[in-house]
Amino acid sequence: MRRPKALFNALALGALLAASAMAGSAPAAAPGPVVDSPAGEASGQAQGDINVFKGLPYAAPPIGPARWKPPAALPRWQGVRDASRFGPACLQLKSGPGNIYADDPPAMSEDCLFLNVWAPAKAHGAPVLVWIHGGSLAGGFGSEGLYDGARMAARGVVVVTLNYRLGVLGYLAHPALSAESKDGVSGNYGLLDQIEALRWVQRNIAAFGGDPANVTIAGESAGGLSVLYLLAAPPARGLFAKAIAQSAYMITTPELKDGRFGLPSAEAAGVALAAKLQATDLVALRAMDGAKLTRAAALAGFGPFGTVDGKVLNRQLVDTFDRGEQAPVPVLAGFNSGEIRSLRFLAPQPPALAATYEKTIRERYLDLAPDFLRLYPSANMESSIVATTRDALYGWTAERLVRKQAAIGQPAFLYIFDHGYPAADGLGLHGFHASELPFMFGTLDRLPPFWPKPPPTTAEKRLSDAMVGYWTSFAATGTPSAAGAPAWPAFAPSGAFVAFQDAPRASVDLLPGMYALHERVVCRRRAARNLPWNWNVGLVSPPLPPPAPGCE
Repeated sequence: MRRPKALFNALALGALLAASAMAGSAPAAAPGPVVDSPAGEASGQAQGDINVFKGLPYAAPPIGPARWKPPAALPRWQGVRDASRFGPACLQLKSGPGNIYADDPPAMSEDCLFLNVWAPAKAHGAPVLVWIHGGSLAGGFGSEGLYDGARMAARGVVVVTLNYRLGVLGYLAHPALSAESKDGVSGNYGLLDQIEALRWVQRNIAAFGGDPANVTIAGESAGGLSVLYLLAAPPARGLFAKAIAQSAYMITTPELKDGRFGLPSAEAAGVALAAKLQATDLVALRAMDGAKLTRAAALAGFGPFGTVDGKVLNRQLVDTFDRGEQAPVPVLAGFNSGEIRSLRFLAPQPPALAATYEKTIRERYLDLAPDFLRLYPSANMESSIVATTRDALYGWTAERLVRKQAAIGQPAFLYIFDHGYPAADGLGLHGFHASELPFMFGTLDRLPPFWPKPPPTTAEKRLSDAMVGYWTSFAATGTPSAAGAPAWPAFAPSGAFVAFQDAPRASVDLLPGMYALHERVVCRRRAARNLPWNWNVGLVSPPLPPPAPGCE
């Protein structure tokens, strides 16, 4: 959900842009660095000591009969490809009014499976960071200015950003789609795109100076969720060596055939959507214009998520990590102190009276109400309400991830981004969702137009330099470090973390009691098997199931 664009855009009525695909083998328009990789030759752009290659196709266009099919590898393209322009973004709704994240792509197309590479000009065997954009799995694109990889590449890392199918085109499951699949499954097409992009990196990145054995996957919000999916997905095993999950959420995932945990099956959801769209069969669905289909599905309430299908995702994420079946790689994970301040629609409004707040919490959290009210008191209901949703979605997930990786013997590093500055704090957006991105990418000068802008001060640049250093060193070695900044201790065994405030500060025991409370809540819901665990918390929580074995 990094880019809450999809959640805002579910109400947007603007028309979608449609754009044709980039030419597959156009000759280079101007001299530039040329790379000859197994995929083909490409001419990019030199930006000082950084070579940039844009709009490289990593899979065949998923159009026409290939709509809702796994991505197919491309044959080597002919000639020298002009890699000086970004490819079009995948189809999505345009941003709605009042959206601080608004940064609509200049072009969109159903033919959108492109990636971009920033590489040090003299790179050889360099670490690789593959960035997966956020956007609720319904918006965003790899060429957003925030994700410009030049400053990371200047630290010796090859940076790859990518597009993947979004919304209904990326995550629709349907019995007819399952029937035509050799594995008997459907959905997860956007996730399969990400896996295919990682395979492309394995085959080709050495030609750009990268080391295919030292790939770090990274993403924020829906990109962070994607990182969790990739950690859990057997087909992704061995395609990466480390993982970074920023503001990820380990929430309930629909299952392909069965309705569980209060959710319909993914196939049933697909059937219901097709009925709303008055599409009688796959032929009708595939005949629909992609832009119109994307818009209609969003307005009909389709929510894109991965699908537990027994092939790409074997089981619920929480179960995969509990069983230690996830990829055994080092992780860096964290969240922001003000996540929900820019996603206020994810949390309920406070009642008029503090007594009403306390009464509701006691009715819903029963024996856990005293712990809840100690963490989220009625004295400042607004702060408590946004903190509740923040912790249930993002804080619990980040700490759970580092705990589970540490439990299988992997280095794991935890952070909280708690940095504020006048433009954000003046809007009540201290540490807002995604506000760490321009700092860790070093793109303070590449912000979307309505983004609250940090002041151009030495202190802000120093914080950004430290974060770029931590992220790139983790990609290189598996241990985050930054010149002139505190050492970042691993989470285990002391519960260590780093808080990014006016400067990085190392400490221990982040938000005492937070993880324990939400873990117990999720455990009871899982045991009851009829409730999801996501943003239905606090004042909007269903009554908590009774204690269950192993949940206390």
